[in-house]
Amino acid sequence: MLQPYAAASYNYRKEQAGLCRRPVCTTAGAEKPVSLPAVARIEFVMGVPTDPPPAMLLVAAFSRYQAALDWARQRVEQSWGNVALQSPLFDFTETAYYESEMGSGLRKQFLLVEGDFDPAQLVEKKLTANAWEAEYAATAGHAEPRPLNLDPGYITLGKLVLASTKEFAHRVYLGRGIYAEVTLFYKHNCWQHHAFTFADYRRADYHQFFSRCRQLLKQRIQSRA
Repeated sequence: MLQPYAAASYNYRKEQAGLCRRPVCTTAGAEKPVSLPAVARIEFVMGVPTDPPPAMLLVAAFSRYQAALDWARQRVEQSWGNVALQSPLFDFTETAYYESEMGSGLRKQFLLVEGDFDPAQLVEKKLTANAWEAEYAATAGHAEPRPLNLDPGYITLGKLVLASTKEFAHRVYLGRGIYAEVTLFYKHNCWQHHAFTFADYRRADYHQFFSRCRQLLKQRIQSRA
């Protein structure tokens, strides 16, 4: 059993201990040990594994079709839990990278799922989302080879994490072909991005919704304190 989450994960303490070093001095050709005063000793304590900080599951659904976004929400609620918050529809205009497989006029919507989320389950969530994408592509009858894109991740008070199947310098391998990246971090009362953060995740309107998610998570944490 891991220890409950605590903000200070790494600790050290200082102890005053009487230590005697024994350097040697020479007097009339004779070597004699010399005692020195006690000195401070710093003892470092090994970090103890703890539970991760509280988190909630966040799903990004991405398509040109409203029917696809509705289908995605239905699957999320059937399998993962009720949606606590749903974002507005955001027009995706930052890049044309996805248009060859998803078409034009793309829109993205975020779903925050009720309940506590264990980050160790992120691999399973991404694999399930991939299977849902394939199922929808095979049955919906759209012309595009990938009419729906689903990106699960999670949000804590300090960061937003996304799962990916693509390896890159800033991503950490989790297992079963899935990687994770810290897309945003929260500091000085606002969301901040990294050099590698996707262009759309730098948007102020996204950040406003993520702040709503963070506030809800914070309220849930405080209610259990």
